[in-house]
Amino acid sequence: MGWARAGVWARAGRGTGPVAGGAGMLALVLGLAVAGPSLTPAVAVAQEAPATGGAQAPSEAVEREVDALLAAIRIDDTIAILREEGLEYGQTLEDDMFPGAGGASWGATVALIYDGARMRAAFRAALVEDFAADPAAVAPITEFFASDLGRKVVDLEIEGRRSLLDDAVEEASKAALEDLRAVDGPRLDLLERFVTVNDLVESNVSGALNANLAFYRGMQRGGAFGDKMTEEQMLSDVWGQEPEIRQSTEDWVYSYLNLAYGPLSDAELGAYADFSETAAGQRVNRALFGAFDRVFTPISEALGVAVARQMQGQDI
Repeated sequence: MGWARAGVWARAGRGTGPVAGGAGMLALVLGLAVAGPSLTPAVAVAQEAPATGGAQAPSEAVEREVDALLAAIRIDDTIAILREEGLEYGQTLEDDMFPGAGGASWGATVALIYDGARMRAAFRAALVEDFAADPAAVAPITEFFASDLGRKVVDLEIEGRRSLLDDAVEEASKAALEDLRAVDGPRLDLLERFVTVNDLVESNVSGALNANLAFYRGMQRGGAFGDKMTEEQMLSDVWGQEPEIRQSTEDWVYSYLNLAYGPLSDAELGAYADFSETAAGQRVNRALFGAFDRVFTPISEALGVAVARQMQGQDI
């Protein structure tokens, strides 16, 4: 489902963004509590659902199919964890960039950017738009995730991600991966097959780079760079992070999968990889990556704007 595929840039913080150093988090990826008049345009960008570009409104049938899929993959639990990661990342940004100077307003801003209801609405809107031209494609995907194996996989992915909120668990998962690599047995081969079939490293690297560029653009919008950084320089700097992001992404993806799928038998993990190779598996993989990107890239930009304004002592 989503954790494996949404992997690193949706990891709401824990190392995301050009200033935080590295992409370890970014998966995911990628919220605030000040309402009403204090919601600035810079923050509002993270709250908007994906635009449809004037396309015809989706049918009720597509929306029903997408809602059934969202229920099967437990999107509400997923969003709740991503929001918690985002709030933690907001604290990391304060610690790294303006230690002790954030105050209550910074916490409120981060809570508003990572607003769970808006994140869910944007994610749903992206999937509805994606499947609008082919609503029949959703049912086979939902059927898999509603099956015994599908439910087991979703539960394990969510519980695995939740457990990684504990730094000690994350460190233990990295050590377990090193042990697995030292053995270099069939289990590692299965994980490598799963990663390759779903293009997890390349897609997550791409998402992380996009989010980091959005963060830079947000800081530029917020006035952090003045006239000193051009778009070309931002692109060059972000691309310079690619080797570190790639290594961090690969390590995180494998350690997470090894942790989450530990209770699966080799046969079950193989069956999940088999599904990923089907047309339905490939279709949901593309759709989930696209939806997470549509949600979290604007969030990264909004964080960049907020950080820039905070550093300059402006109201956010």
